[in-house]
Amino acid sequence: MGESGTPRAADGATTLTQSAVAGDRRALARLLTAVENRTSIAEAALRELYPKAGRAHIVGITGPPGSGKSTLVAALIAAAREAGRAVAVVAVDPSSPITGGALLGDRVRMQSYADDRDVFIRSMASRGHAGGLASTTTAAAAVLDASGFDLVLIETVGTGQSEVEVAAAADTTVVLEAPEMGDEVQAIKAGLLEVADLVVVNKGDKPGALRTAAQLRAMLVPTVARGDAPEGRPSPKRPEVLVTTATSGEGVPELLAALDRHRTAARAGEATEPRRARALAQIRAVMADRLADRLREPALTSVADAVIDDVAEHRLDPYAAADRLLQAMADRR
Repeated sequence: MGESGTPRAADGATTLTQSAVAGDRRALARLLTAVENRTSIAEAALRELYPKAGRAHIVGITGPPGSGKSTLVAALIAAAREAGRAVAVVAVDPSSPITGGALLGDRVRMQSYADDRDVFIRSMASRGHAGGLASTTTAAAAVLDASGFDLVLIETVGTGQSEVEVAAAADTTVVLEAPEMGDEVQAIKAGLLEVADLVVVNKGDKPGALRTAAQLRAMLVPTVARGDAPEGRPSPKRPEVLVTTATSGEGVPELLAALDRHRTAARAGEATEPRRARALAQIRAVMADRLADRLREPALTSVADAVIDDVAEHRLDPYAAADRLLQAMADRR
């Protein structure tokens, strides 16, 4: 996104943003495509839209594969629409290793909302991003926020142990577990329970669901009292544990109410720590993209190729290589 200041990009962005904010869903879809492809129009649009964001409740939904994330998201949409709320979903799908495209499984599951103008569902490819979130997910959520959706749900790929970064993109993080699958152990290993604001044992009609919920509640007792965490580390959480059966909708209104309680409590407490963490994650993502773009500039390509060859042949270590490339970028400024 290196040419956001050009008149053409700015004009195109203004047209798209005005149409998207006015409710044109096709314009919104085009804008999200631009964001996903990191075009100059997308950056110009985000500069316009970002000050308008910050009103929606952004909820991250993560957990192991098979825990029923997509089914629960569909049930949450139904509960939110019954309450008259506009809902948007960013479903981060596994990427095709050939085309880089998303598998679009979540769109298939949620086709019943295709004609509802107050529901917008977008699948995005993870494109190999290790944490389960597409690198542009936070930007897409900001666009949907500014476009007037009350609730923005981010559903992650479900790769398991590397999905803790969803907490950096969401106001509230929901971690799903399935009963009697040993997933609570996986969650501890992944650090998922440490970032959870709410833990949901889905498939509550299965044997052992209540037992799993009880085990999770026992595990979630903080070993350090809130407010007494070591300096420089966040205070531990004790998330609420709920049981749902997404296929029937049982427990889903209670989950929606719990989400609202968490948001109200966070706003009343004026918690700046999560907001600052999200801001830092967004800045780091943009910086990483900027650096990657710089390395592809013709003036740096030959330098980068030489450094890569040196590391590949063990003539140079990766740390020195990074320093050399950063210095080369600075010199060419």
